[in-house]
Amino acid sequence: MNEERKGVLDMLAEGKITVDEAERLITALERDQPTAASSTEVRPKGKAKYLRFMVDTLEDGERTKVNIRVPLQLLRAGVKLAALIPPVAVEKVNTELTKAGVPFDLGQLKPEQLEELVNHLDDLTLDVDQTDTTVRVFCE
Repeated sequence: MNEERKGVLDMLAEGKITVDEAERLITALERDQPTAASSTEVRPKGKAKYLRFMVDTLEDGERTKVNIRVPLQLLRAGVKLAALIPPVAVEKVNTELTKAGVPFDLGQLKPEQLEELVNHLDDLTLDVDQTDTTVRVFCE
């Protein structure tokens, strides 16, 4: 039971509000709370363990679902390993990424940047410009 609901019930028990008032307050609190389905997807605050990609699409009458969980420890290790890549190799990788249309400098990637990204991805939902398609990226 959440604290707000408990507070309403305490006020009712102490006679500070009537049953009708308590019912209205609890109804208002329930409207403000996320639905049960969405609350199961929100992770409790703490250090995220996974980066999750979920795609749900309906194309030509067929539903396709993709659900990928990437351990963030793998990403953290990858960022640390990237620091060990020789500068000549980093330059070649950056050149190839730029040719592929990905303007990214592998040499600039730092572990603290990854942590900042993880914190900002807490619950991000992307809407795709295609009917019947939802893409979600979030940490859990």
